[in-house]
Amino acid sequence: MNRTEDRLLIGRLQARDETAVHELADRYGARIYQLALRQMKNPEDAEEVTQDVLMKVYRKIDAFRGDSALSSWIYRITFNTAMSKLRTAKQTRAAQQRDRSRDGEDEKLQALREPADWSHMPDEELLRTQLRQAVATAIQELPEIYRVPVVLRDIEGLSTEEASSRLHVKDQTLKSRLHRGRLMLRTRLQAFTNGLTLHRQTPAYS
Repeated sequence: MNRTEDRLLIGRLQARDETAVHELADRYGARIYQLALRQMKNPEDAEEVTQDVLMKVYRKIDAFRGDSALSSWIYRITFNTAMSKLRTAKQTRAAQQRDRSRDGEDEKLQALREPADWSHMPDEELLRTQLRQAVATAIQELPEIYRVPVVLRDIEGLSTEEASSRLHVKDQTLKSRLHRGRLMLRTRLQAFTNGLTLHRQTPAYS
């Protein structure tokens, strides 16, 4: 592909000659697709990137200053477009994983809050039920950054390494957040445990 042909093509694109888009696709489409395929690893995504790039070149041709070959400029746009699409896909997967984790947390916390007929429960069983529900409520009220480590370690029973891997953080970071979450839980449950102590120490009157 020589510079003269490229200059003629650029002039037609800048003049918004729509037939020039077809020539652009004929000249560069296959190479754009091959570069996109190397990045995306998926034919459908590579084809989508190719179409996006062709339209970007058409719309942004006035920004081409001619400091490099047209092909270099096009390939740079292709690479950036593919990287942007990969980042978006990664963010989408991460959001979906967070949603699934949150759904799992909600199910486990809901199980802790399972409804019960308290009217026929012995005192100790009643207190255990109330404590379980108080814990579930306190966990739900924790900031997410502390709630998730508590749920993974103390409810799901994951090891530090497993929880760290799930959250993509270092073990020390996980331990720090878990410690902070447990302290916050202890504070939130203090009123309940104080009431439990008073209940146990109150003498029964005949």
